[in-house]
Amino acid sequence: MLYQRSSELFKEARKVIPGGVNSPVRAFKAVGGDPIFVKKAEGAYLYDEDGNQFIDYINSWGPMILGHAYPPVVNAVIEKAKKGTSFGMPTEIETEIAALAVNMVPNIDMIRFVNSGTEACMSAVRLARGFTGKDKIIKFSGCYHGHSDSFLIQAGSGAVTFGSPNSPGVTKGTAKDTLLAKYNDIENVTNLVEANKGEIACIIIEPVAGNMGCIPPKNDFLQNIRNLCNANGILLIFDEVMTGFRLAPGGAQELLGVDADIITFGKVIGGGLPVGAFGARTEIMNYLAPLGPVYQAGTLSGNPLAMAAGLAMLTELNNNKAIFESIAKKTAYLHKGIEEVLEKNQITHSINRLGSMISVHFSSEKVIDFETAATGNNDTFKKFFHGMLENNIYIAPSAFETWFITDALSYEDLDTTIAAVDKIAPSIK
Repeated sequence: MLYQRSSELFKEARKVIPGGVNSPVRAFKAVGGDPIFVKKAEGAYLYDEDGNQFIDYINSWGPMILGHAYPPVVNAVIEKAKKGTSFGMPTEIETEIAALAVNMVPNIDMIRFVNSGTEACMSAVRLARGFTGKDKIIKFSGCYHGHSDSFLIQAGSGAVTFGSPNSPGVTKGTAKDTLLAKYNDIENVTNLVEANKGEIACIIIEPVAGNMGCIPPKNDFLQNIRNLCNANGILLIFDEVMTGFRLAPGGAQELLGVDADIITFGKVIGGGLPVGAFGARTEIMNYLAPLGPVYQAGTLSGNPLAMAAGLAMLTELNNNKAIFESIAKKTAYLHKGIEEVLEKNQITHSINRLGSMISVHFSSEKVIDFETAATGNNDTFKKFFHGMLENNIYIAPSAFETWFITDALSYEDLDTTIAAVDKIAPSIK
């Protein structure tokens, strides 16, 4: 397959953009080769600058639940753009989408819109610290909450050791207030809480991890964290940037039956436009300026184009809840087909799935946390990625990213994908 134009564009991009990309995973460093430059997308398909068509399994990292260029979303943006693209002032549509989101999501009374998932998570942690009067937070190894300083922390030695920065530019002062826990290990979390009694403002977690591949929580793991937070005056933050409005109308909280204190959103809530949000019950949200002392602001927060796209998307999802069952069934169908092919070819693997999120790990262990995700054979994954690409299937260019299924995928698309895995299987062993 020819990628000449994409390679030329990447060469030009590297002259003026660090690494040639505006988000690191796009550079293909984990898999090798030059990235694909997209020209357009529609439904379940991407079209690159060389004229190649791909079945898309990242869907802009989650928001395209109904497919690319979904007409109601596109039309909503066009009509809103005709009236102006940004005002930096309140608009009626902000209240409309806020009311709809609050109605769809359990356990929140109010919501504030920001510009990205990173900003939502950063603001949620600041709010938790302001509300509780405590400084420390617990996050989980392998969970990604954006590139805010507090979240770019790696493990120290031992379960109760302070984290240390794993990105230059993150100060040790910031790192000392971030404690790192193991996903799906409640004993580890409990030990951290006990060792830092009365000092922890919040625990932030992806209720279904998506940044070490798809990793669902073990039975009762989230409920045990909820109980631990209740017993210690700690706020529980669910980062639902990926799972919100994707796993169910009310996100992971609804699907898994566990309530968080603060919930962050992104991706779907903007219909694919840059947006984020965080919500909580009234007493917590009233701590935000202008009502309370916790400051958070943004000129483009509640941008009318993003609000129009998000309102169109959420309205469709709220009015047609069968979509969630449809995409879950398609994901299960894909899981079964790939599993059968890999087993037939005796390729070591572990597949995780929940709802419309799925990932293939080339690991002999069941993947339950970052440590087990890291046991995957990256050489096999590289061969798998490029083999799929050569067969016009686009998956995430990293073994540590979940796939996102869109309802625009047909069962013929899924069969084509399974057939591609069958075709390349002998060459990836």
